[in-house]
Amino acid sequence: MRTIFFIALAALMAFSVNAQTMVKSMKDIDYGVEVKTIKVKGNISVAYTDEGKGAQTLVFIHGLASYLPAWKKNTAVLKDSYRCIALDLPGYGKSDKGNYEVSMEFYADVVAEFCSQLKLSQVVLVGHSMGGQVAISAALKYPELVARLVLIAPAGFETFNKGQRQWFRDVMTADGVRLTTAEQIRINYAYNFYNMPDDAAFMIDDRLAIRSASDFGDYCYHITQGVNAMVNTPVYDFLPHVLQPTLCIYGANDNLIPNRFLNGGKTEKYARAGASRMPNCKLEMIKDCGHFVMFEKPEEVNTFIANFLGSM
Repeated sequence: MRTIFFIALAALMAFSVNAQTMVKSMKDIDYGVEVKTIKVKGNISVAYTDEGKGAQTLVFIHGLASYLPAWKKNTAVLKDSYRCIALDLPGYGKSDKGNYEVSMEFYADVVAEFCSQLKLSQVVLVGHSMGGQVAISAALKYPELVARLVLIAPAGFETFNKGQRQWFRDVMTADGVRLTTAEQIRINYAYNFYNMPDDAAFMIDDRLAIRSASDFGDYCYHITQGVNAMVNTPVYDFLPHVLQPTLCIYGANDNLIPNRFLNGGKTEKYARAGASRMPNCKLEMIKDCGHFVMFEKPEEVNTFIANFLGSM
């Protein structure tokens, strides 16, 4: 595993990352598609893309420190059969950032109001990592809204004791995020993959570019708040109450789940433990794949989703 990681890292370091390309605001990042905005929870502007048509609407929720372009390999294909809406959670990407009382309930409320504003009902929530825990939280609080769930390497299946939760709070600080070096940024992204594809380099480009953004400090703050939200409001004990048909997909070589410093072991152990608690959950494990499952193995993920929902 260590050999594979350092091979991936060597390839990553060879990417042509233009660290000189900076942005004044995170809203200046080029997503390559039309981005719309809508107001939720009073006056929070949420950025989103809306592509495709179909009887079923898929709402894509990104993970910690990520943004909606993380889904582009999925929406580009699935939009041929479904309406695909990807959003930037508050604090991320082109959405507003502020001193919100961030929690899993806060994110779930944002998703619910977002869907209400767009007059959506019986949606399929597709969540990655932290976004998976957000999707679970929304399904529990708003069961009438959520028809199905697609959870991709979701947070929430791995449990932590009181001391471990405090460790997360102590380790993840806004200053620590803000001062992350360019080299460490590259390493962090590499660690999200089993074999990082060349076309994932844009994520590193964008992460380097936003260090000059006026809202970068707020983004760093929101990353810490996202971590706090996950550890402060765990969902593991409530998984038996998630009654919606659920598809869960993990990469068998996930370097982030389980947390290597606190628990360790095989990803599949935790994937099966969580999925088995959900009455209507189907688990798929993808070989030779890391945490960023939907970007590293998009063909397999898209096929699993299409089969789960019916047909393309």
